[in-house]
Amino acid sequence: MRRAGVTPFLAALVPASLLFAAATGSVPLGWTALWHALWGHGPALDITILWRLRLPRAAAAFATGALLSLSGALLQVLLRNPLADPYVLGISGGASVATLASMLLGLGGAWPELNAFLGALASMAAVFGLSHLRGPWTHTRLLLTGVVIAAGWGAVISLLLAVSPASDIQGMLFWLMGDLSYPRHIVWAYVALATGLALALPLARGLNLYSRGELAAAALGADVRFLRTAVYLLASLMTASAVMIAGSIGFVGLIIPHMLRLAGDSDHRRLLPDSALLGGSFLVLCDTLARSIVAPMELPVGVITALIGVPAFLVLLTRARLP
Repeated sequence: MRRAGVTPFLAALVPASLLFAAATGSVPLGWTALWHALWGHGPALDITILWRLRLPRAAAAFATGALLSLSGALLQVLLRNPLADPYVLGISGGASVATLASMLLGLGGAWPELNAFLGALASMAAVFGLSHLRGPWTHTRLLLTGVVIAAGWGAVISLLLAVSPASDIQGMLFWLMGDLSYPRHIVWAYVALATGLALALPLARGLNLYSRGELAAAALGADVRFLRTAVYLLASLMTASAVMIAGSIGFVGLIIPHMLRLAGDSDHRRLLPDSALLGGSFLVLCDTLARSIVAPMELPVGVITALIGVPAFLVLLTRARLP
């Protein structure tokens, strides 16, 4: 009965978090002013703040959080590791290198976001190809390949920061820590989220079997090879989309699926949509704190997710009693 009430609660949390984000900021909107601005009435400043600034940013935050959380839920099954994170396979590193290189070369417009997506795809292809090179695929081999490539990208990022002009450093660091100040490609984010969820849900039964082990899944009729490839590609593409929109934001894909699993949400037919709902709402609330806690200054949203995620995950580890 308690598990049956999780999804309706998370569905109700989505509009609540969006309304909280719309009302909160350096210029607070009361509920009456917010209601009038939603319908296009009231002062022009309130309407502009709501429809041009806060709602687009909250919508981008929800899509980004949902993409990261859904990717984390898939990767934790694929790698058979509850500590797996969407960025553990070096996807974020490839996107970061491509974006920072774009900034260093002075490319404006949509080039940084496009190069972030292309860099993430290139890193994904490298990890997938090298993990299949000269030997059978295993989740351990995939994980180790991703960790090594992520370390290599980290070295390149340090090099790019070292040679960059001082005037560009702040923008680069904000992107590396997650930045939703100027959200773009929001439509693409929701297309990626809807497509990813639609393709992941038919895999839920196979994921339930795969979580018991590859041999058990194969014995029960699951196509293990197809499942591994599909899950990796889906998780990677959704992570690439999230990085393209908001930069590198940690802990969302790590703690949200893990939290739901500890709450008893182990069936992937429920876990996947629940992860998207909770991850999206969580990032909306974190972004609201990032732009209002020291207003009028803004913090990178990745700082807030880390400050919340580290103690929360330590508590989860304690409750799980993992060895």
